[in-house]
Amino acid sequence: MAPLVHELKQRSDEFNTIVCVTGQHREMLDSVLDAFNIIPEYDFSIMDAGQTLFDITSKVMAGMRAVLGNEQPDLVFVHGDTTTTFAAALTCFYVGIPVAHVEAGLRTYDISSPYPEEFNRQAVDIISKLYFAPTEQARDNLLNEGKLPETVFVTGNTGIDALKTTVRDDFSHPMLDWAEGSRLILLTAHRRENIGGPMRRIFKAIHRVVNEFPDVKVIYPVHMNPIVEQAAKNEFSDHPRIKLIPPLDVFEFHNFMSRSFLVLTDSGGIQEEAPSLGKPVLVLRNTTERPEGIDAGTLELVGTEEDDVYESFKQLLTDEDKYNKMSTATNPYGDGYASARIVDILSKLF
Repeated sequence: MAPLVHELKQRSDEFNTIVCVTGQHREMLDSVLDAFNIIPEYDFSIMDAGQTLFDITSKVMAGMRAVLGNEQPDLVFVHGDTTTTFAAALTCFYVGIPVAHVEAGLRTYDISSPYPEEFNRQAVDIISKLYFAPTEQARDNLLNEGKLPETVFVTGNTGIDALKTTVRDDFSHPMLDWAEGSRLILLTAHRRENIGGPMRRIFKAIHRVVNEFPDVKVIYPVHMNPIVEQAAKNEFSDHPRIKLIPPLDVFEFHNFMSRSFLVLTDSGGIQEEAPSLGKPVLVLRNTTERPEGIDAGTLELVGTEEDDVYESFKQLLTDEDKYNKMSTATNPYGDGYASARIVDILSKLF
C-alpha cells in the first residue's frame, strides 16, 4: 500500500488521504513505515504475544469502528488477504462505507489453502464496491463470481511499484558479504498450513541440496512465530552455509532478493516481486493464487514433499536452460505503475 499512499498524497488537491494501521505485525510494520517515510494518522498497536485470529479480528473491528465514526470517509482502501484486511472491510460493511480492494480477485478456490488468507480475500471481495485486480486472470475470477464489470479494473500490483524505490546498487549488508562468491538462495517459510510436517520436509530437502552443492549458501530470515523459529533451528542451526537471521525490513529484503540466485518461498507477494528482479521462484506450497506466474514460467509450484522440493531445487542449480528461461520470463504482475493507474481511475470515478 505504501506506493499508493504516496500517490494519493501527491494529489492532495483531489483527495484527503488518511492512513490507518493496525500493527498486526508490529516489527514488520514499523520497518515498512520507516522505509517509505509514512506516518499513520491512526495506529491500533494490536500486537500481543500469542494472539489468535479471534483476537486480531475483534481488535481491528473495534479500532476501525471508532476511526470510521470519527472520519466518515467516502471510501476505504484495503489490501490483499490479511485478517486486518478482512476485519476492516467487514467493519466498513456494517456501517455502510464502501470498500476498495487492492490486489482483488486472487484465488486458489481451496478455502483452507492458504489459511485463512483464501477465506479473507473471497470475503473481502463479497463486501467491496471497487476492485483493483493485478492481472486479467484475477479480473476474470471476479467477473465469473458476478462482480459488475464497471467496478473491476486491471492495474498490476502495487507491490511491484515499491521495487522502484527500494532496490539500490549501493546497498550493502554483512550477510551479503558472507554470501559473496556463492550462489545465494533466499528462503522464506512461515505459512500456517506448512507448520509441522510439511515444513520439516521442506527443510530436510534444502539441507540435502546444500550438502551436495558447495557453492550454494542459504539465507533464511526466520518468521517470528516461535514454532517456525524452533523448526528452523532444529534443521539448520549447525550448517555452516545456511544462515538463520532475524526478519528483514522491506528495504533489506528487496535488496537481498535482487542479489540472490533464486528464491524458495511459501509467501504470496514474493511470487510477484522476485520475477520483477529476474529471479526464479520455487513455491513451497500445494496451491497458489498466482497461476499467471506458473503460466508465464516465472514460478514453479513444487509442493511440500521432501523429494519433490529436493528435485526441483537441484534441477534449477544444474539445468542452465531452465534457469535462464525462468529468470528471463516476462513478469505478468505489473510494470511498476499500478498506483498511478488506481488514482487515475479514482479521479475519473469521483
